[in-house]
Amino acid sequence: REEDFEVIDKKQLPDAAELRNEEKAKPEEARWSAPILSLAKKASENLALSYGSALKSASLVGLMSKPGSSDSPAKTSARCHTMEERANLMNMMKLSIKILIQSALSLGRTLDSDFPPLQQFFVVLEHCLKHGLKVKKTFIGQNKSFFGPLELVEKLCPEASDIATSVKNLPELKTAVGRGRAWLYLALMQKKLADYLKVLLDHKHLLSEFYEPDALMMEEEGAVIVGLLVGLNVIDANLCLKGEDLDSQVGVIDFSLYLKETQDSDGKQDGGITAVLDQKHYVEELNRHLSCTVADLQNKIDCLEKTNSKLQEELAAATDRIGSLQEEQQQLKQQNELIRERSEKSVEVTKEDTKVELDTYKQSRQGLDEMYSDVWKQLKEEKKIRLELEKELELQIGMKTEMEIAMKLLEKDTHEKQDTLVALRQQLEEVKAINLQMFHKSQNAECSLQQKTEAISSFEGKTNEMMSSMKQMEERLQQAEKARQAAEERCTKMKQELAGRLDSCRQQMSQLDSKCSNLEKELKSEKEQRQTLQKELHQEKDATTLLKTELQQMEGLKKELRKLQDENQQLKKVHEEQEQALEEMGLHLSQSKLKMEDIKEVNKALKGHTWLKDDEATHCKQCKKEFSISRRKHHCRNCGDIFCNTCSSNELALPSYPKPVRVCDNCHTLLLQRCSSNSS
Repeated sequence: REEDFEVIDKKQLPDAAELRNEEKAKPEEARWSAPILSLAKKASENLALSYGSALKSASLVGLMSKPGSSDSPAKTSARCHTMEERANLMNMMKLSIKILIQSALSLGRTLDSDFPPLQQFFVVLEHCLKHGLKVKKTFIGQNKSFFGPLELVEKLCPEASDIATSVKNLPELKTAVGRGRAWLYLALMQKKLADYLKVLLDHKHLLSEFYEPDALMMEEEGAVIVGLLVGLNVIDANLCLKGEDLDSQVGVIDFSLYLKETQDSDGKQDGGITAVLDQKHYVEELNRHLSCTVADLQNKIDCLEKTNSKLQEELAAATDRIGSLQEEQQQLKQQNELIRERSEKSVEVTKEDTKVELDTYKQSRQGLDEMYSDVWKQLKEEKKIRLELEKELELQIGMKTEMEIAMKLLEKDTHEKQDTLVALRQQLEEVKAINLQMFHKSQNAECSLQQKTEAISSFEGKTNEMMSSMKQMEERLQQAEKARQAAEERCTKMKQELAGRLDSCRQQMSQLDSKCSNLEKELKSEKEQRQTLQKELHQEKDATTLLKTELQQMEGLKKELRKLQDENQQLKKVHEEQEQALEEMGLHLSQSKLKMEDIKEVNKALKGHTWLKDDEATHCKQCKKEFSISRRKHHCRNCGDIFCNTCSSNELALPSYPKPVRVCDNCHTLLLQRCSSNSS
């Protein structure tokens, strides 16, 4: 029975011998990919050997039927149709994988998303995954996509969580079909597509929710396809998902790629020459990119050297300026200390002087207050004494009148007594005048506030003498009374006594005159002392004014000190800012030195890096493990050395490659450090 696909023809399929001849006819320039070619040869041989059995089974699919079945012809025809679809899809998957591996090995480089065999592979894989999908009914309508079973991989295999998150974070994808295609792209780039699909097939009870029982993924053909996908781990693919419209792509199988064209030896030679030319152009382009990067790095080195020299000059100037500023600061500090010492000394001296002057002033004021209180008490006592004297004088006047009456009675005998009485009256009047003068002097003494204790003591002595004289006068008066009573009998005696008394009174009057002169001299001396005290008070006032002016000067000096302290603080702030600037300059210099060292290392790496051949490496350079069929060789696109898959699983964008390419772990860490230092 004839099949639906035109490809299924044994004559058009290549045999193992033809594949071996083709491999032998390849040029020697492709020796760098010898291990990969050996793996590809084994995979192609296995595929070629399985083609015959697959085609035979596909040709006999329509003729197979159960003899004892009691189903209707419609069901049997539907089963036969699904079996034919599974067989055809499996065969198409085998052909697409074979063509993809052969074309990738012939190119000898990473595959892009624009590579036609790779596009056809994804189309066939999409048809295989869509086969037998159940239709889910929702409010919007019917939904039929193969992204549902692929989402289960994230739960079954935690390694696929990165793929799921990256697919969900792509804003350009809006449909489930686009997300499924992106998931397949990323799984192929990770070289884990076969592993993920194998995990799904191991959990068929979960797949039964999405697929029909007779779907390709639920039957043995799914396991066969997963085994075929293991051979794709040989291919390095670099697929860019940004900018591609995965939602609206139409999956159409192009059968022209799978038709075998008869090629002669000339065609093979042309293919080898084109491969060599492609490699030559690739190497030239790499050299051109490397030369451009070297030129850019040299320009950067020159710029950094210039900036480094400028920074060094600025640093030297800044250090000189800082040294001068430090010297000025030290000078200012010394001046401030001298000014402080002088001001403190002057303040202490003025304080001591003011304290001494205040003490003296307080002492003098206390003495003056005591003198004033003493004088005031003495004046009160003298006033009392004066009142008593006036009373006594009145009594004396009465006695005098009585004496006059007695003298009138004794006209003859008392003439002399009358004369004596007149003399006594005159003396009394003089005493009154003296008392009046003393009263006026006491009033003057009340006005004066600065009499001394000696004058007070002299006044007390004088008052005592006056009291004694008054007592004597009283005794004399009593004697006169006695004489008056015995006047008639002792007239002669009275005359003698009066004469003696007159002499004594005259002597007393002379003594009183001398005392008055002494008192006047003492008052003059007291006035002079008062004037001296007033002069001293004026001098003290002048001293206080001088102290006030000095205090004002001290306040001005304090203000100047505050200004100097503010200027000192400002200078300290400027000094700190300059130190911070110097620290920043040092950081910039250290960063520039680090950049210089990095650039030198990059130059050394660029000069020393060479593309290591596959024959020269038998062990991984990092983990030192021997290469085998399961542990394949991979080139680092940065250093050119050969590593295993685990030691070169990272990908980064290099200057010579527009898209992320495979890089070893050491180069990956170095490049990330450079990127982080440049960004900082």
